[in-house]
Parts: sequence; structure tokens; C-alpha cells
Amino acid sequence: MDLALMDPYGTNPGPIDGSVLYDQEKHVSSAVWDGQERGALRCHEHTSKLDQWTLTEKQIELVDQAGFGYLRLIPAISLDNPLISALVERWRRETNTFHLNVGEMTVTLKDVALLLGLAIDGEPVIGITHTTCNSVCERYLGRAPESSYTSGGMVKLSWLKEFFSYCPEDAPLEVIECHTRAYLLYLVGSTIFSTTTGNKVPVMYLPLFENFDLCGKYAWGSAALAFLYRALGNASLRSQSTISGCLTLLQCWSYFHLNIGRPKLNTDSMHDRFPLVLSWKGKQSGPTTNRDVVFYRKALDSLKSCDVEWLPYRNMDSTVIPEDIKSNLILGRSKTMLICFDKAERHLPNRCLRQYGMFQSIPEDVQRWERKSRGVDGGVDLSGKMESEINEWLERRFHIVDGDDGADESDYMQWYLRITRKFVGRPISLSSEFQRTNAGLREIARMADTFSTNGLDEEQVDLISSIRTIAHECLRDQVGGPYIVSATPQIEVGKRIRGKERVRRKGTGKRLRKDDPAQYIAASEDDQSQYCGATVRVEQLPLHQLHREEDHSQLCPVDNEVTGLDMINGDGEGENMQLCNADIGFDHTELSHEAGGEGNAELIHAVVKVDDTQLFEATGKINDSQLCDVMNEVKDSQFSDSAKVVDSQICDATNEVADSELPHVTSESDRQTSKVEAEVVPESSLETPQDIAQQSKCSVVV
Repeated sequence: MDLALMDPYGTNPGPIDGSVLYDQEKHVSSAVWDGQERGALRCHEHTSKLDQWTLTEKQIELVDQAGFGYLRLIPAISLDNPLISALVERWRRETNTFHLNVGEMTVTLKDVALLLGLAIDGEPVIGITHTTCNSVCERYLGRAPESSYTSGGMVKLSWLKEFFSYCPEDAPLEVIECHTRAYLLYLVGSTIFSTTTGNKVPVMYLPLFENFDLCGKYAWGSAALAFLYRALGNASLRSQSTISGCLTLLQCWSYFHLNIGRPKLNTDSMHDRFPLVLSWKGKQSGPTTNRDVVFYRKALDSLKSCDVEWLPYRNMDSTVIPEDIKSNLILGRSKTMLICFDKAERHLPNRCLRQYGMFQSIPEDVQRWERKSRGVDGGVDLSGKMESEINEWLERRFHIVDGDDGADESDYMQWYLRITRKFVGRPISLSSEFQRTNAGLREIARMADTFSTNGLDEEQVDLISSIRTIAHECLRDQVGGPYIVSATPQIEVGKRIRGKERVRRKGTGKRLRKDDPAQYIAASEDDQSQYCGATVRVEQLPLHQLHREEDHSQLCPVDNEVTGLDMINGDGEGENMQLCNADIGFDHTELSHEAGGEGNAELIHAVVKVDDTQLFEATGKINDSQLCDVMNEVKDSQFSDSAKVVDSQICDATNEVADSELPHVTSESDRQTSKVEAEVVPESSLETPQDIAQQSKCSVVV
């Protein structure tokens, strides 16, 4: 009930309670909501050339011994960048989970073990940092790269492939081990530890490959998940445009859990093999074209429970899972700290209990932690800097979460909808939302104007007055509110015209006609941005304040001497003043005329909202016969010198109109007409004085 009262239209994206998602303003969803699209992320994963490595039987044995035997089997999978980008928009670094409409979900240690076949139990992946490559590569690979292949403590993947992708069968064991270490560095650098550099990998992993038996005792799966969590968190910031980490893991996790973007695969004899990423090996047969970020974003914004597979592995053949992997799956429910060198990220399965077949209860608050950086100093052992994180990892088996059989998930969802970001994209367009908001403001203004203050105390009267003032202030810049354009001496305006005449004449070489749409709507880029859709039907503008006593004072009287300057609309910037022909009107988005600036106002009526039924009393349309002589003679020399039209040439067409006579200016010939339609002529499509003089028809909107 509280949610309904706070958000009656259901369009508040959230969070209503910011205690959990405290970094919302930094998140990409805030930018998307404000209309700042960043498009699909650049996804950095470099698996396409892994098959160009030729491994001997001894090398394969050493790779298995080091714990990467299953990762080696995973083929290159085509990444769906828009799908990954849409998932990133739902990732929250405050909780290390995806915030979806159905609740929180995440990639867990269990997912890593089953999808990649990496060990999720063991020693933390941590060691000594390096800022140079030569000494490390010389020691563990037997040769040092040239300077063109290195960047600080990173080496190019191309150098590893160039010099170590082939090892002779009869090579000495030392050479085989060096080639195998190079392969392992290439393998992790192109998959689980891929960086945003695009083609480099840090050499700090090499010392961990020195002893292949000890290498197999590290929790490489936990390190891979820590790396992915950090990459997702960085990519979810509005300032980022790239993402790294094991994106094959992320994409295949989505395929298993969400029925969004999931391809239909040609099944083959390998679909039951381990690791489970191989289930998606093959040619995609489902439709994948024309799916951009907006497509997936809308799908995630409208996600339903039936689109979620909470337990995707329950029907799989458990016999294909290796025993060492199966025995440690319990750690998939461990609330612990994941470590990969300087990257320490929290694993919070208590927020995603439904992924373990349990009822979801309201989780406890997330303890904030410092995301540390390994810095720029080389030779630093990170074990000292990460002592508290390592201790938390060492206690991982003491923090296995359990569900509450009596948990009421309706209570959880009520809580969750208050703390989450429900929408990434807007449910309705910005223009529609603006129209709805504008209509609401008008209704508030109407109610405040008509609200009786009889019997109210002074404080209540002041409150009603404040509401009325705020509503009208908000509406003042919109169509329908009274517009006041301050008058500027005609001489001052004339000076501005002289300075701009040369610029204007350059764009008036051709006469544009209404029967030539291609030319009639042509405009410069600046003009197009100012006058987009510059046609409005005047009868649609209701005159709800025309008869209000205070509004009559806002109508500017029309002088009987109408010069060419009276038809100029300036913006105060010095280059955008428009000389309009007699067929001129105003778009409702441009009616303010941007009145700021020196000498910006001309002799113009205040724009008034005109109702269909009151248009007869408010405006008139002078017929063709009355205006045929409006601009029939305009001297070019007079225009260039003073930008004025001879008064005697205008007086035939325009009578003196006083403020008190405004409601009676309707000509008799047009009392059957209640519509006035007009179009703005862009600056680049202005007509010359000669063209204006040749026009046989003119219509002026008063």
C-alpha cells in the first residue's frame, strides 16, 4: 500500500529506500534514465586464437596437473555484446548481484565450478606484483620479451603465441615446462583474467605456475569469480564503456538462468559433457540479428518469474561431474571473500537463496568493504595488504548459508521493491512523460485558481497561494502560459539587423516554395535543432486565462506602423534572427522566443493560449484580398540600410489595433474559420525582399 501511495503510476524507477543501492547516481542506469545512452560495451575476451596452440601430450598432462584441464577444452564462443551490456546495467556493485524484477540473482561459486570446471576451493590466488616483465619472463619462460611487447608489468599475448605456441615433442623437460607456463599465462590472460587493454596479460601470475602440483591447489575458480565481479562493478559505472573478465562464463550463466537471448542450439553428442559451457557449443540457430541493448533492456525490465530458471542444473547427469568438483559444491553457499591478487569481492549467496532451491528471506545489510588497488610499486607481496580478506576466505566453510523454511517471500518482495532499481529504461517516452507532467501541472494550477479560501486561516491561504505560484511558474515556460516579450527600441533592433544582413543574404539565394517540400523544409543544422517540428494548430491552444482581469495587462498593443523589423524574431546571440514571410506561425515548443539577451525583444504580442470556442474572439485571419499589398514593394536598398519596410506600404494591410479592441479584430470574411495553421521558415530558407514582394498571397497571424 505504501508503494502504491508513493508511486501511483508505478513509474518511479527506484530505489525508494537508498540504504542498499547507495551508489545509484554513479550507476549507468541513472544515465540511461536521463537519456544518455552509451550503447553496447566493448567486450574484451581473446579466445579466438587459443586453438592455434599445439600442445604435446606432456604439456596437456601438465595443464591438467595445474588445474586448467577443463578450461582448456572450452572453445571460443561468440559473445552477444548487447546481452552482456544489458546484464551489466542490472549489476550492482553494492551487493555483487543482478537486481531484476523478480529479485536478486548472481553468478555463484557453484556456477563457476559447473560451467568452467575450475576449483572453487584451495589457496587464495595472491602473490607478488611486478612492474617490469624481463626478469620474471626470463626466469619462468626462459626468455625475455622485447620492449615493444611489454607495458609495465604486462606482456602482449601475441608475443606468447609467437614464441611458445609450438613445442617440439622431443624437447627437454625444462623447455616443455617453459612452453606450458607460457600457454597457461596465455590461457588465463585470454579467458578468466582478460583485461581491458585488449591484448596484454600481467606477468604476476607466472610465479604461481612454477610448480604445477602447487598450482593445482589454488582456488582458480574463486579468483575467476572475483575478477568477474570487479569487472562487472567497474562496467556498471556510467563513465565506463568496456568490460573484461570471463564473459563466456557470464553469457552462459545467462543462457542457463534467463530465457532472454538464449539461442537454440543444434544438439550433438557433446551436449552432456563436462564442463557445462560445452552445452552451448555449436552453431546458433535462433534469431540473433537486430537485437541491440534496448531490446535486451526492455526484456529485462519486463522479466517475469516464468522467464527465470532458478535451478538449471537439477536435471543434469551428475555422473559427468568430477568427484573433486562435486565434493566442493557446498562452497557455492559460502558467504565469504573472493580473492584474486588485489581484487577482493564479497560472495553473498544469502541474497540469492532461490538459486539453491530455498525460500528467500530479507537478507541482512551488506557490510561495506574497501576495494583496494595493487598500486604501482613492484615487488609488493599483497598478502600483507589483504590480511583481513584472506582470513575471511580461510573461514569459508564456517559461513555456509541456509534457508528459512518459514520465510514469506511476499515480505521479501515488498522489501525488495523498495530498495531496488525497478527500471533501467523508461516505461514511457520522455515526450509522453513530459506531456503527462504538464497536464498534471495545469490541473494543479486550475484547482489552485478555483479553490475557495473562505474560512481558511492565513497559513492555509498562504499555502494555497504558494501552490498556485509554483504551478504557474512551472507552466510559464510551456505553451499556454502567458508570455511577455519586453519591448526594445526599434533603432537598437535596426542596428542588430544591419550587422547580420550579410549573413542572412547568403542563405537566401533561392526562393523556397511550399509546393517543393525538399526545399521548403531545408535548414542548416542549427536551424533544425531550433525548429524541429515547427508546425502548430492554434485552435488546439485553450485560452483559459484570456478573460482573467490580470492577464489583459500582459497583452502588448500592436502599433499601427508595422515595419519589416516587426517580423523578426531574434534570439540575442547575434546570428539566429529570422526574417519570416507573411506565412508565419509558432511551434508550441519555441513560443518563448528565448527572450533573454540585449535588444532581443521585438514588437510582438504576448503568446496567449487560445481555445477552440474562443478563437473567434481572440484572433482573426486577414483574407488574401486584404493582405495582397502587405509586402508588394520592398526596396532592397532600404532593407540593407535600415531593415525597415516603408510604413505607407504596410498601412494598407494593417489597421491600428488597440489592446481593448483585440477581441474584435476578426474580419468578417473569416468568421467561419476557427483554425490557423502556420510554419516556421528556417534561417537558411529565408526569402529575399524581392521574393516577398512577388508573393501574391499573405496571411498574418495576430
